[in-house]
Amino acid sequence: MKHPILSLAATLMMTTAQAEPMATGDLGLVIERASGSVLLVDQSDRAALARIEGLGDLSHASLVYSPDERFAYVFGRDGGLTKVDIVTRQIVNRVVQSGNAIGGAISDDGALVAVSNYEPGGVRVFDAQTLEMVADIPTGSKTIGLVDAPGRRFVFTMWDTGETWIADFAQGAPEITKIPDIGKNPYDALITANGRTYITGLFGEDGLTALDLWSDNPEPIRVLPGYGRGQEEMPVYKMPHLEGWALTGSEFVLPAVGHHEVLWIDATTLTETGRTQTYGQPVFAMARPDGRQVWVNFAHPLNDTIQVIDTVSKQIIHEFKPGPAVLHMEFTPRGHEVWISVRDANKVMVYDTHSFEKLREIEAESPSGIFFTARAHKTGL
Repeated sequence: MKHPILSLAATLMMTTAQAEPMATGDLGLVIERASGSVLLVDQSDRAALARIEGLGDLSHASLVYSPDERFAYVFGRDGGLTKVDIVTRQIVNRVVQSGNAIGGAISDDGALVAVSNYEPGGVRVFDAQTLEMVADIPTGSKTIGLVDAPGRRFVFTMWDTGETWIADFAQGAPEITKIPDIGKNPYDALITANGRTYITGLFGEDGLTALDLWSDNPEPIRVLPGYGRGQEEMPVYKMPHLEGWALTGSEFVLPAVGHHEVLWIDATTLTETGRTQTYGQPVFAMARPDGRQVWVNFAHPLNDTIQVIDTVSKQIIHEFKPGPAVLHMEFTPRGHEVWISVRDANKVMVYDTHSFEKLREIEAESPSGIFFTARAHKTGL
């Protein structure tokens, strides 16, 4: 059946996006932290397509994507939640929902967007279409480690009280499960891609804490109780991001707090299997999608360097210096390239992950987080 012929008036009413359909699977956004903007980039062309401005304070920002990869929800330090249409390349809606936000998540069905807050604390949940608030969950604490979990659930942890809460929206209004005794001053958390294991890093005591979310009544599981900052007080120049965790076959690779090393943990038994000494205090330890390599960047003042670790030998196989203030890395979905933000050089640099050859430099304004649309289909990202 042929499509009906549009009248001239109808044609003129069509938006640019409708007239020129665009596939989004090859796109991504780069946070430009100093200017409150995001840079739309194309992976295959290794090029910037557009700059979208007006997103507020992005000095500490992250984002998630809608399931169709069209909309990005950007979480800013100023409490702003901004919905960006990457097809029309414009802001669709923006709300300032708190005084200080620290990240967010989108439900597995794409219907709800949750934001975790430092001020006033707690989690606020919004309709993904309209950004109207549908739930306000006060916690009496700074809230960190917010992730999505299967079944329209969100999991998050409290810095002040050492609790983890599970908010289940399967029936509409949230049902809250509170799990105490997670540990002192949890600072970040991760969830595995299958949605089963939630691991919280602890700043106020040694070790980490895990939860088995497949359990009917999850109980805290202590991980590496003898490891941490407490055994030897060391300065921490930047808190590592557990969201940059690596799962390489049967092992987790986690950045150590205050130490120049990454930790290897058996993913089944949660016991230590090794340590790799690194150039500095790791911030992100990120696995190439095939799991064969882990790429690590470091805290100031050693943040000009990246090391690449072979996951079979656990040895460093490559080290290089992309430039001043390497903040973030993002692999292409199959891992043949990695994009690296070099803030103080005002560039995003693209490298081949096999030859380590630099393929392209892209101009960007104080770039930090890089987020490709493939994240739309991954739990916890």
